[in-house]
Amino acid sequence: MPLLFIGIDPNTGDKQSPTVWVHQEKLEIVIQGWEAGSELEAECAAFEVPGHGTGIPEGEAVIRIPARMAQMLREACDAVERASLR
Repeated sequence: MPLLFIGIDPNTGDKQSPTVWVHQEKLEIVIQGWEAGSELEAECAAFEVPGHGTGIPEGEAVIRIPARMAQMLREACDAVERASLR
């Protein structure tokens, strides 16, 4: 199976489930999170970084996950690295 489950927000309720997976074939980290909301999305869209256009391109989204999931993101990074060495 290409998707490797890494973890779910430990404080998740019945209707919320920020989750982290790794797609082992595509070597990608897959994140399910909360919608950013219009204010945060607008702030991200307006942010200027050299070499990066403003706006949110079609097919991309701004999402949020709680900081308490940082260890899961580290674990996902490690899993992608291991998969890339195969």
